[in-house]
Order: sequence, then structure tokens, then C-alpha cells
Amino acid sequence: MRTGRQQLGDWGEKVVAKTCLCPNCKKHNTLKLLPANFKCADLICDFCGYLTQVKTAKVKDVNRIPKYVLGGAWGPQKDRMQAAIYFSMYLVLTTEERTEYSILFLSRDLQNERMFVPREPLSPNAKRAGWQGFRINLAEMADRFVRLV
Repeated sequence: MRTGRQQLGDWGEKVVAKTCLCPNCKKHNTLKLLPANFKCADLICDFCGYLTQVKTAKVKDVNRIPKYVLGGAWGPQKDRMQAAIYFSMYLVLTTEERTEYSILFLSRDLQNERMFVPREPLSPNAKRAGWQGFRINLAEMADRFVRLV
């Protein structure tokens, strides 16, 4: 069973896949969902192979970028950053009822290490003890996003 947060993320990925062009080849209807828990990416273009990630957040105002969103596992993100590999990001902002939404895009070329902030590892008593995630600091990057929808 997927958590509410995971279901929100699934919804955002489907919205982007249905709505947006591939940022690389500019073809429509070529962005396809990757399997759940694929490391650092959510969609792939089935024409050119372009990988991208999608972050979805519930907000009161779909016109205001939140200060941060949660990322995934810190280890794979850190490894990719050390290799200078970044994936472009779609940011889907939606209201609680999902009656309104906006889609913003941040190119991989505009990202930097400072925007990815590691969280504390989970406590030894946690279900996934020792697992470490990260936050994406959007406040620093807000002026670099392009609104698509």
C-alpha cells in the first residue's frame, strides 16, 4: 500500500507525463513512468532516453514555490552529484483537493550541490534505521524555474 505522500508523487508524475513535452527532443507523449523507487529519476523519454525527476507538493497557492521539498535517498543523490550528474526537475504544485495545479521546470544545468541538503539519518528505533534522505532547497532556486502550466 502506497502512503499518501507516495500517491501524491505518483499523481504528479502522471500529470507531467500526460502534459509536458520531453525537454530534450521536444516530442509530446514520450515521457513514461519509471518503476517506483528508481534512483533519482521518475520519467524517461521513450524516444531519446532523457531522464528527469518530478517533485510534487501540496500548497495553498500554486503560484508560490515552497521553500523546500523532500527528496529521496541521500546516498544515490550524493554519488550522482560527485559525478556531476543532475536530472532536470519538474515541480508540480497542487492544492489539497487537486483542483488547481501548476507545473514548473528547472533545467539540470541550473542546479548545484547547495540545493540538496542531507537530513539526519533515521534513528536506530525507526523501521528503516539509518536511512538518510535529503531536502531540496527551492528558495535558493525559485528564480530559475520556468512555469509551464
